[in-house]
Amino acid sequence: MGEMAMSFAALAGFVVGAVAVLFYRNQIEIPGRTDTAEDAETGALPQGVASVLAVLPSSAVVLDAHDRVLRASSAARAFGLVKGDRMMAAELLALARQVRRDGEIRESEIDVAGHKFGQEVTNFAVRVAPLGSHGQVLVLAEDQTERRRVEAVRRDFVANVSHELKTPVGALSLLAETIQDAADDPEAVTRFAGRMQHEAARLTYLVQDLITLSRIQGAEPIPTPGQVAIDEAVHDAIDHCNTKALAKDITLVAGGTEGLRIWGDDELLVTALRNLIDNAIAYSPEHTRVVVSARPAGDSVEISVSDQGIGIPEESLERIFERFFRVDAARSRATGGTGLGLAIVKHVAVAHAGEVSVWSKEGSGSTFTLRLPAFGGSAVPVQRPLEAANG
Repeated sequence: MGEMAMSFAALAGFVVGAVAVLFYRNQIEIPGRTDTAEDAETGALPQGVASVLAVLPSSAVVLDAHDRVLRASSAARAFGLVKGDRMMAAELLALARQVRRDGEIRESEIDVAGHKFGQEVTNFAVRVAPLGSHGQVLVLAEDQTERRRVEAVRRDFVANVSHELKTPVGALSLLAETIQDAADDPEAVTRFAGRMQHEAARLTYLVQDLITLSRIQGAEPIPTPGQVAIDEAVHDAIDHCNTKALAKDITLVAGGTEGLRIWGDDELLVTALRNLIDNAIAYSPEHTRVVVSARPAGDSVEISVSDQGIGIPEESLERIFERFFRVDAARSRATGGTGLGLAIVKHVAVAHAGEVSVWSKEGSGSTFTLRLPAFGGSAVPVQRPLEAANG
C-alpha cells in the first residue's frame, strides 16, 4: 500500500483503539452517570469519542446500527461522503455492514466522484471498524488522490528520462561504431565526429537541466536569498543567448522599467530567463525580434519575454510547463531542446514565491511572464547616480 498508506493505517489503528477504549470506559458504571448503555442504544456517541474525531485530519464518520450517520467530520461532508444523516458512498456502506456483522476491521481503497474544483475522482484509503457492542461503526477515509498523482508523475518522469537519455547515448554508440568502420575515409570520420559532438552537447544540456530541476523542484525556500538587480539578470541572460539569436538573425531587445529589484537568487533568475529566451528563439522564424521587458506591479516585479513565433495551440497551454512536454517535438529535438526548460522556469518562480504565466496565439507569437516578489515589498526603481546615468 506504500509508506503513506501504512502511516494512515497506523494512525487509523491508533484512533480506532483510542475510540474503543473510550467506548469501553464509558460502559463502566460511573457515580452520577447510569445512562451510558441507554444512550448507545438510542444512538448517542460515547463520552469523549466526538472529541477524538474532531481533531482527525481525515474524513471520519460514525454510523449507528441502522446506517444512520451519528457524527461526520467536516472533511467527510466536503468530499460528499455524507449528506445529512446518510452515507452517500455505497461501497463504504457495504463495508460498514460487513464489519457490523462479523466484527472484523476492514481496510480498502475506493474512488468517489470528485467534489473539488477540477477533480473528477477522489481516491480514499479506508479503514472501517466496529465501535462498541451496539452496532455502531467507525469509518475513517484518507484522501490519497494527490499522492497517487505525484506517484504517477514520478513514474512518467523516470520513463521520460530513460527515453531521453537513451536517444543520445544510443546515437553516440552507433556513431562511434560507424567511425571505427570508416577509419580509412577522413571525410566520413569528420562528418560523423561532428554528429557525435552534437549528440554529446545534447546529452550535456539534458544532464545539466536535470541537475538544475532536481535542485529546485522541491519548492523549498532559496538557501541564501539576496537582492537581485533585474537589469543585470536580463542582460546576462541575453548575453548567454546571443549566439543562437545571431544564427537566425533574431534581435534580442531589453526594455521596460530600469532599476527594479527582487529578493531571490540571481543565478536561478538568469537560468529561468535564459530558458525563456532560448525557447522564444527556437520557436521564432528568422529576422524577428524577442523582447525582454520588466515593469513594476504593486508588490511584485513582472518580467516578460515576448516573441513573434509560431505560437502555442490552445489545447497545449495547460501542459507546456510539464517536464518533457513539447509543442513541436521535431523542432525541439532539431534545436537541441531537452523539454525541461519551461519546467525549470516554473520551479524557479515557485522557489521565489512567485508564478509564471503565458499568453499565446497561433501564428502571432507568445509572451511568458514571470511575476516575482519585489525587494523591500514594493516595486520601486532604484535611481542611478547622475554621473552613472550620464556616463
